[in-house]
Amino acid sequence: MSVEKSAAGKVRCWDVDDPLYVRYHDREWGTPLHNDRKHFEFLVLETFQAGLSWSLILRKRENFRKAFDGFDFTEIARYGRRKIASLLRDPGIVRNRLKIEAAVSNARAFLEVRKEFGTFDKYLWGFVKGKPIFHGLKSMAEMPAKNELSDEISRDLKRRGFKFLGSVVVYSNLQAVGVVNDHLTHCFRYKELKAKFG
Repeated sequence: MSVEKSAAGKVRCWDVDDPLYVRYHDREWGTPLHNDRKHFEFLVLETFQAGLSWSLILRKRENFRKAFDGFDFTEIARYGRRKIASLLRDPGIVRNRLKIEAAVSNARAFLEVRKEFGTFDKYLWGFVKGKPIFHGLKSMAEMPAKNELSDEISRDLKRRGFKFLGSVVVYSNLQAVGVVNDHLTHCFRYKELKAKFG
């Protein structure tokens, strides 16, 4: 993906053809997030994205939200065989039994993290002492798929019973929720976020 300039003159990190991607890039990706339900939403979506394209997940996002009770982790933690069977019949989401079952078990693990730390947000941001990491990347070629931080968090999540959250998936999640800011330095969002959170 190359740096792209829109008709409005905004330089972005990636191709601007897909309006869903533009909205995601401009409003969410790399923006520090501090909301447990949204954290859980991104964990679910990143889990389902593994091996697939993010654009597919973005197109199905509203279907996922409806199918998974608005990403209410307390409700999802109670899902049983009947609900899992109904999700496997839902053509609006990615129908992968292991990933659906992982979403349920991850909701249970998420609740345990909240019991220990008060919020998942406090747990996750604790790894960076509450400050986003700005890598200052100049090109997409410099962007890592994972790093020592995602390795550490992935290991800890697995120890706590989370599934489908290897280091690569965790790194994508850290980018999405703004713990790691990998907007390219000449992207307009890098400048905005650096000014506010850097």
